[in-house]
Amino acid sequence: MERTDLAGVYRGYIACLNEQNWPMLGTFVHDDVTHNGNVLRLSGYRQMLERDFRHIPDLRFHIQLLAADPPFVASRLWFDCTPTRDFLGLDIDGRRISFAENVFYEFRDGKIVQVWSVIDKAAIEAQLRTVS
Repeated sequence: MERTDLAGVYRGYIACLNEQNWPMLGTFVHDDVTHNGNVLRLSGYRQMLERDFRHIPDLRFHIQLLAADPPFVASRLWFDCTPTRDFLGLDIDGRRISFAENVFYEFRDGKIVQVWSVIDKAAIEAQLRTVS
């Protein structure tokens, strides 16, 4: 798969998430997907995403940076949202927060098969200190 093709597939995946088009998720995510070393399979990955949207009703994925080097994609995602409950073990209590997530994906057969994700928790903690 070419870099431009892979970047396009990834942008389609992000659009699928933002639309919460769960029936289309399997178009972008492999049946045997793993997340941070945990085998979730497609059904578990979908459950994780659905839970995120339940806990963060205004959740939107914004691509800040995107690099594709087949079979890998690296992305910096930006979030500006209002979790309704604890998030990453932090008492958010309905406050608006902004943070980045740095994510690496491995693709196989045109679908995401591995995800490695790190959320900038320190940035969230700093915001909570200034709001308190």
